[in-house]
Formats: sequence, C-alpha cells, structure tokens
Amino acid sequence: MAQPINAVRKNIVSEEDKQKQSLDELAAHLTEHDEALKKTLELVRELHDSGILEAVHAMLKAKKDIARIALDQASRKPVTNVINNLMGAAEALSEMDPELTKKLLGSVSSGMEEAREYLKAPRKVGIFGLLKILFDPDINRVLGFGARFLKGMGKKL
Repeated sequence: MAQPINAVRKNIVSEEDKQKQSLDELAAHLTEHDEALKKTLELVRELHDSGILEAVHAMLKAKKDIARIALDQASRKPVTNVINNLMGAAEALSEMDPELTKKLLGSVSSGMEEAREYLKAPRKVGIFGLLKILFDPDINRVLGFGARFLKGMGKKL
C-alpha cells in the first residue's frame, strides 16, 4: 500500500528567479518579433523628427483643457441644431422606401441634365409653349407627382 501524503511541498520562486524568468521571456519575444520592433522604433523616430510626437504628447498633457473646449464647442446652438437636423433627416430617411428614394434621386439627376442642356441654348417659353408641354406625358407625370407631394406635405404641416 502507498504511503499517505503528510505534507504538500510548495515551490517558492525567489524574486531574483522571477526577474530572470521575465527577462528571458522578454528576450525571447524580442528575438521573435525583432522586425516589428525595428519598424516600431523607426516609426517613433520619424514621429519625433517631424514634431508630431511632441504635439501628441502636449495634447495628452492638456487633455482636460481640450475636452472642455470640445464640449464647449459641441454644445453651441449651431452645432446642436446641426445634430438635431441630422437626426431628424436620418429618421425621415429611415421611414422612406429605399427604392422610391433611389428612383427619385435618379430622376433629379436626369432633370438636372435636361436643365443643363436647356441652359446651353435657352429659348423663350411663352404661354402657348407652356400649354403645349402640359400635354407631354413626362411633364404631366412630374406635375401630378408634385401636386400629390405638396398635398401630402400640407397634411403633415
């Protein structure tokens, strides 16, 4: 039969052994990643030579002042208006059908191209010309679309 265990031996590592083990591990990591370390040191040297490192260091020292200035600027009325408008626009866009939005923006682009062509050789448009284009199916479609758009907009206002 086996002898019972009476005592548990604990390996106590001295502080010197811990430091030696840490240094050995560090040396192993340095030899494994020597190329990355060289590139990192080169990058730090370039940042130092260009003055960027000093600027970043100064910004880190003044981080409380910079944060206060940024908050003061962000809480100004025009900035909060922009943020609120962007949030409102994002909310409105999220409610719109993406296909319709894509089609509408495409038609705006096409309309801008037609307008650009007109500006190259503008002609005077008279009353009879306006009456004539009312019968054009494309013009009639956009007028109907615009009228329904204005009606829907008026309901919400």
